[in-house]
Amino acid sequence: MNTTPEQDQKIAKMVFASVYPHYVTKVEKKKRTIEELHKVIEWLTGFDDKQLQKMIDEKITFETFFKNATLNKNAHMITGTICGYRVEAIENPLTRRVRYLDKLVDELAKGRKIEKILRE
Repeated sequence: MNTTPEQDQKIAKMVFASVYPHYVTKVEKKKRTIEELHKVIEWLTGFDDKQLQKMIDEKITFETFFKNATLNKNAHMITGTICGYRVEAIENPLTRRVRYLDKLVDELAKGRKIEKILRE
């Protein structure tokens, strides 16, 4: 199953700051912390808390978010299904990166240990 160009464009133009509160709600609802969420985001993107807050404040798109990110060398190890798609099978690089982030947040919310999530 592959994404359509329309879906890819919609994801690219989505503002990170509009999705971030949903990540927070999802992990806190499952008794995980914002610190753990930030650790997962930093592992994937290289962004520390200060950089993350700046991007939230500037309301950047996912396209800009991942253009500025330094993707973890082990990100390719993120596999599985998210939103009905096999992450590793998504052809569009930006959409795959956004789904990597979604998958990591999902794993955190499901109680997976940080060490396993970080795939080191």
